[in-house]
Amino acid sequence: MPSLPASILARRMRLPRPQTQDVVCDRDLRIPMPDGTTLLADRHVARSTRETPQPTVLVRSPYGRRQLVGLIFGRLLAERGLQVIVQSVRGTFGSEGEFSPFDERADGLATLQWIREQPWHSERIGMIGPSYLGIVQWAVAPEAGEDLAGLSIQVSASQFHGQTYAGGSLALETAASWLVMVAVQERRLAPIAMARGLRRLGPLLEQMPVGEIDALATGAEVPWFRHALASPAREDSYWVARDFAAGVGKVAAPVQLIGGWYDIFLPWMLEDFAALQAAGRAPQLVIGPWTHVAPGLLAAGMREGLAWLRAHLLGDGRLLHPARVRIQITGERTGGGWRELSTWPPPRLTKRRLWLAARGVLHETPPTADLHRDAAARAPAHNGAAPSADSYRYDPADPTPSFGGPVLLAHEPVVDNRPLEARRDVLTYTAAPLPSTVEAIGPVHVEIFVRTSSPHFDLFARVCDVAPDGASLNVCDALARALPGRFEPGPDGSTRVAFDLWPIGHRFAAGNRIRLQVSSGAHPRYARNPGTGGDLATATEMRPVDVEVLHDAQHPSVLVLPAP
Repeated sequence: MPSLPASILARRMRLPRPQTQDVVCDRDLRIPMPDGTTLLADRHVARSTRETPQPTVLVRSPYGRRQLVGLIFGRLLAERGLQVIVQSVRGTFGSEGEFSPFDERADGLATLQWIREQPWHSERIGMIGPSYLGIVQWAVAPEAGEDLAGLSIQVSASQFHGQTYAGGSLALETAASWLVMVAVQERRLAPIAMARGLRRLGPLLEQMPVGEIDALATGAEVPWFRHALASPAREDSYWVARDFAAGVGKVAAPVQLIGGWYDIFLPWMLEDFAALQAAGRAPQLVIGPWTHVAPGLLAAGMREGLAWLRAHLLGDGRLLHPARVRIQITGERTGGGWRELSTWPPPRLTKRRLWLAARGVLHETPPTADLHRDAAARAPAHNGAAPSADSYRYDPADPTPSFGGPVLLAHEPVVDNRPLEARRDVLTYTAAPLPSTVEAIGPVHVEIFVRTSSPHFDLFARVCDVAPDGASLNVCDALARALPGRFEPGPDGSTRVAFDLWPIGHRFAAGNRIRLQVSSGAHPRYARNPGTGGDLATATEMRPVDVEVLHDAQHPSVLVLPAP
């Protein structure tokens, strides 16, 4: 029978017209695992082909298989010609066993084998979905077999450690938000409980130690959260069992990757794209101006994923866009919009270097001894620092706050940063007004020389697009955590901290200015650095850290942007 919610949602997503609205759902199919555990799944298929063997799309979800998940990934796809199995992963929504996040290889492979044995399945298998529904695809793809014919992976990556411990810190706000969502999602009136839990989370993020936030937020210790916190290194056994990056180049199935400039997984999704390219595969990449949970991302993922799966499972490529790489440019709109590229990053990419200088300036030319003397004559020392340096104190008891940027539940990822830039613990370096539009598409990098009062500190760097009226809008950023052995001090005691920011596809308008922010935190997006070297999960002692940012000829701190 026709479904009104499906019709409304399909129109909002601008999906192609359905082939049928007479879809049946076979509920609670029992799928045995090798260890005796049973997982539950629902099958969505057009009534007219219910008994006909046909290709199958597998969707594995920790968020249930009914309501919105079943509607989007079950009914909407089935109305458009695809047979779909939506399965609840282990320990969720009726599936037996204990939920163990990201450890999905064995169950996924067993489910694929079960599908092959069903009388209603034949030939090819595809998979689709965002975030967790994406990592389950990477978990099985290298060993799934030749009948795995298409993967549509959205805002996800082959390993989640990079996002969880971004830059060496903990992505606190994202981790805690997901913890609350998963903990309450099966309760009665779950949406209300989830909204309440997330509202209460804000003050809890200010408390230390971080390792107790699960009990504070959910009322009980959460074993997987405690295990993940006790395993901060990628080589720890917890993450090794959940890291599928080594197998990306072995995946023979056609892969489609869809991401957002403000998504929490973008850098690691692009690592997967690079690995597929290096292995001689032909993945498709789409990047838009989306956050992780943006409705536009979900809609685009469904349109693109439907086209990808119909082409590779059913041999119908009429909906498929032929471009290898498509990106939507942010910023100045003239000449922006969607672009088609042959690869990522763009070929023949050059670099635009902007050097930090005294008086908060970004220079087009590198510092020299003469430039340093001239700047020293004009610029007074700050808090006793040398004129070739700018200084601030980072106090973890009053951590530099986060403004916008990629977090799990971001609604406004781009904001005016002027309130942030007015703080004493934030430095800004700004270039002259641009005589013409500048386009930057590709990776972004910083190299910042610092002296600090402690070997334990963070550096947060952010690129902003500053309008003539002074509005400073964030474009991309990242954080790096320093500790002994990670960034080695030089002979003079300074430390060169080099790291990549989120990649960009952005146009800076003529008359605007490019700005680099430098600080030592973005809390609660990243867990504050206590300045003591204490354990991330248990630290309660906090110690301020004094930071000098150096920018003379011997310490050429620089922002590196991509240039066409």
